[in-house]
Amino acid sequence: MNRYERPQTPPGEALLRYGDADYQVLRPGAFVRCAVTGKAIPVDDLLYWSVKRQEAYVDAAASLQAELAAKARAPT
Repeated sequence: MNRYERPQTPPGEALLRYGDADYQVLRPGAFVRCAVTGKAIPVDDLLYWSVKRQEAYVDAAASLQAELAAKARAPT
């Protein structure tokens, strides 16, 4: 019986282009870094990102923190 096996992901940090509902892999890798915390996020577990800022976030709280910081820096 044949089973589907995923190609081996190269170790190291991936480079992604973040879209509205998904992302495009520009350079394969095992993880991306959270823009707020610096924590490594396995690409398979990535759920939060900003299309506008092209940043990844480890969780919703980090995403909110980045959004609030961006609004504070925005010209009024």
